[in-house]
Amino acid sequence: MNVLVVGCGQAGLYLVRRLEESGCEVSVLDASAENLRQLNGLEGRPFTGVALVGMPIDVDVLRQAGIETCDAVAAVADDDRINIMVAQIARDVFGVQQTVACIADPRLEQIYAEEFGLTTLCPTRLTVNAAINALNGVFAPPAKAGPAAGKRLRLQRKKGKKAGEAGA
Repeated sequence: MNVLVVGCGQAGLYLVRRLEESGCEVSVLDASAENLRQLNGLEGRPFTGVALVGMPIDVDVLRQAGIETCDAVAAVADDDRINIMVAQIARDVFGVQQTVACIADPRLEQIYAEEFGLTTLCPTRLTVNAAINALNGVFAPPAKAGPAAGKRLRLQRKKGKKAGEAGA
């Protein structure tokens, strides 16, 4: 599978590595040359794909990044608007059917998923859900050395005052 990753911040870096590990051919596009430099230092392995510096919402730059031969596009830049536009351009202009847009604002994410049919992911929702699950003991965090290793957290209401009540 040939995948274009737009955005090379923390999420983009680790997505690129996971895609490479799974055998995908990966191209990366980011507006920052500094972000792209991090590709070669991640986990001590060199990046084997194509990296391009450019404005991700420019159709000509997307062509240079190889969007016309991509099977999928993952827009994971640090800017919701960029991710939305890239996913829409990939789908509507270039006909890429497998797209995902990372949208941190839960309200925007819902609108673009429901009203515009984009495949989206919302790191804010994912973080909140994972935190609630961890606090409720649905899953345990990775084991760590120390006295708290293996313990699970449970959300419990304190007896007495309710949240928001002032003390006497």
